Amino acid sequence: MQRKKNNRQVPNKIQVHKQKACVELTYGSDSFLLSYEYLRVFSPSAEVRGHGIGNEVLQVGKKDVGLIAIEPAGNYALKLVFDDGHDSGLYDWAYLHHLATQQESLWQEYLDRLEQAGASRQAVGIQITQI
Repeated sequence: MQRKKNNRQVPNKIQVHKQKACVELTYGSDSFLLSYEYLRVFSPSAEVRGHGIGNEVLQVGKKDVGLIAIEPAGNYALKLVFDDGHDSGLYDWAYLHHLATQQESLWQEYLDRLEQAGASRQAVGIQITQI
């Protein structure tokens, strides 16, 4: 994927690291590793964000979520397809840049919300893993 002129938010390189279960976004000389779990938990879809402030849905049990596909959506976003069936929401360049550069604080806020809700990153029930 190529960087648009005068738009610092478009990564000049995107790599999927299946073994590490993450997507690497490179912006110039800066590189960010975003785990599948992080990307799933912060999906821009209405299913996750809700339909207004205060309607967000806390995502639980996503620790071992997998990424099935990553597809360009025009010249402005990526569509991510996860193995838990979630495939809605387009990650536009500005949002991906925000997730990359604010990862530490966003992740800590998420962990705090999980703790307050008495919820877990672990999936509930029988877990089936393909190897």
